[in-house]
Amino acid sequence: MQFPPSTAETLAELMRWRRDVRHFRADPVPPAILERLQQAMELAPSVGNSRPWRVLMVESPELRAAVRREFTRCNAHAAALYEGEQAAAYARLKLAGLDKAPVQLAVFTDLAPEAGHGVGRQTMPETLEQSTAMAIHALWLAARAENLGLGLVSILEPGCIANLFGAPPNWRFSAYICLGWPEFTDDTPLLHRADWQRNTALPWRRV
Repeated sequence: MQFPPSTAETLAELMRWRRDVRHFRADPVPPAILERLQQAMELAPSVGNSRPWRVLMVESPELRAAVRREFTRCNAHAAALYEGEQAAAYARLKLAGLDKAPVQLAVFTDLAPEAGHGVGRQTMPETLEQSTAMAIHALWLAARAENLGLGLVSILEPGCIANLFGAPPNWRFSAYICLGWPEFTDDTPLLHRADWQRNTALPWRRV
């Protein structure tokens, strides 16, 4: 398969407009789109073809509320690490879309999947979690291609989330994802726009 130059241009646009979204509309996402997003994850590379990602679609209001409480607890702890103007700036940041995102996913990595029979991960077992990260990135780009927004909620204690969802011992919490129609689109990261941390280029180094 030979792709035309326009394909690279479209991919570059998707990557430039792929943002960590925290402002969502509450409108539901059609099941057909969710099916396409699941298929996009299945196309992601994984070590030994093990597909170690385990995705839970969180629909229970009680579970969603529990995740929201855990975020609030962890965010308060994180806020206490800053002082003065930096603390005030942190308090102004919107760091999660938990209140309105219509689709919420808890993603875990199976650290002992039967699939793949262990190939490729004996010396680097962390490739299982890297595989999950690549699947999430595939989901992220596919969501953007559907004009959806996706945001990762990282201010959560992994052990608490694993306990909350009754995850098996060999599952490690990888990500909590908010997904839905964004209230607005922007090609500038929120933290850059808020002047918390600007985007900086990291050129490849020749060695």
